[in-house]
Amino acid sequence: MARYLITSALPYINGIKHLGNLAGSMLPADVHARFRRLQGHEVLFICATDEHGTPAELAAAEAGLDVKTYCDQQYQIQKDACDGFKLSFDHFGRSSNPPNHRLTQHFCEALEKNGLIEERVSKQIYSIDDKRFLPDRYVEGTCPVCGFERARGDQCDNCQTLLDPIQLKNPRSKISGSTNVEPRDTAHLFLKQPLMQDRIRAWVDKSTEWPPLARSIAYKWLDEGLIDRSITRDLSWGIRVTQNGAVRPGFENKVFYVWFDAPIEYIGSTVEWSEATGGGWERWWREDKGARDVTYVEFMGKDNVAFHTVSFPVTIMGSGEPWKLVDRLKAFNWVTWYGGKFSTSEKRGIFMDQALELLPSDYWRWYLMANAPESSDAAFTLEQFQQTINADLANVFGNFVNRITRFCASKFDAQVPDGGEAGANEQKLADDFAQRLAALTQFHDQMEFRKAAAELRAIWVAGNEYLQVAAPWTALKTDRAAAAVGVRTGLNACALFAILAQPFIPDAAKTVLDALGVPEEKRMWPKPEDRGVWDALPRGLAITPPEVLFKKIEDEDVAAWAAQFGAGA
Repeated sequence: MARYLITSALPYINGIKHLGNLAGSMLPADVHARFRRLQGHEVLFICATDEHGTPAELAAAEAGLDVKTYCDQQYQIQKDACDGFKLSFDHFGRSSNPPNHRLTQHFCEALEKNGLIEERVSKQIYSIDDKRFLPDRYVEGTCPVCGFERARGDQCDNCQTLLDPIQLKNPRSKISGSTNVEPRDTAHLFLKQPLMQDRIRAWVDKSTEWPPLARSIAYKWLDEGLIDRSITRDLSWGIRVTQNGAVRPGFENKVFYVWFDAPIEYIGSTVEWSEATGGGWERWWREDKGARDVTYVEFMGKDNVAFHTVSFPVTIMGSGEPWKLVDRLKAFNWVTWYGGKFSTSEKRGIFMDQALELLPSDYWRWYLMANAPESSDAAFTLEQFQQTINADLANVFGNFVNRITRFCASKFDAQVPDGGEAGANEQKLADDFAQRLAALTQFHDQMEFRKAAAELRAIWVAGNEYLQVAAPWTALKTDRAAAAVGVRTGLNACALFAILAQPFIPDAAKTVLDALGVPEEKRMWPKPEDRGVWDALPRGLAITPPEVLFKKIEDEDVAAWAAQFGAGA
């Protein structure tokens, strides 16, 4: 038994996430965690909401709430959506909780002792009317490059140029709209990343199990040269900046930058899990406390890769303490909505809560993983969604389960039949299954989700092909023993197919396994060499044909949803 620490990129607190966010981190992480558990490994699957930073303050102000109340509400909304999608986190924490405060402050002080933190004075926009310094996203103005009049202080959304608020023409406060602003000196802490450049590159060089996308992004940042990075902001909501256990002088109105504290919350959330369950968090994160034998796997969208392959490792390594570093990293491209962006304000695209109002989570889980944005961006279209669900889940998997269980109920008293001996057809099915199971297991191990879904579908198809050849409904007319073999093999195939489906479609898989009376301890991932799986259901076992597992999506459904969610708009 191996040990797997699995983390998903933290969903940001300001609003429910769309299906693209789900497909790019939380859902594949869940599929992998489920797979590893089914193999019998010890798994700790951690996530949390990312609650600090300017967007949280702005969203709270827009909602007319103080930031903590806003975050409390949004955390529950996001947790409910994650629960609805059956994301099997061992703990879903919050970056605003005390463990992350303690750890973030600890890391900063450790980095400073090692000469990697420097306090510097720089110019920042100050709003005289608001009586405060304005972090980059609190400033708007005209882009000095393209002339766009609503450029943000950190980036122009029109020409994508990265900016400093000082560069904006005609700057104004996003809080009040006031143009009564001016540059003033303010002190901030900087993380001296260039001092760690060689160590980070050597570590990336050794990380051969990362996919090409993740390695290429890490090398791009390293090749361009790491820069000193400000890790504090002039905000009230966040983690206080400390020195020797007390608020750092001159930093009374400052907090740590959200991208400094957010990755530390992976550890913070594990501490929360430890406090809630009594489990030992250090054996997962401290190499001097048992974490050396842990395989740490991170899941994220491509926009988060640089922070996880460079910035967070600088923090971890720079502390000089024996923290666990990531071993395997899976990065995803974007899921687009008909080739464009999901947008809450423009009502374009389906968001997690809306999806669950339309259909159960298994429909979405299957489609998003069967079309995972691994090698390139993947466009979500309702038409392709309909085609995939109807073909894979309704016609192939659902149809197989329905045919064999109902036939067993009507002709064999809803019991696994005895009699007859397996022949050439059963041998071929078992041989093909063993080959495909080995491939499916390898794809899951390599976190190649599209290929894993395609291989699982091929296994389901092989089962349908077997039923066509064995044709127990025909054999029953002349040879009840031969029909019994076909039904018994088909029912054992049902159980196997559902066991293998658990990572992708856990609810439907559970429905099938419950209907077949498969005990929990018999639902583990099978080994290709184990031929006993084809006679695993006890003869005489009573079964209950499940209701239709997946209803087909009709053209009228697609038309209604297209109108509701702006398909192709």
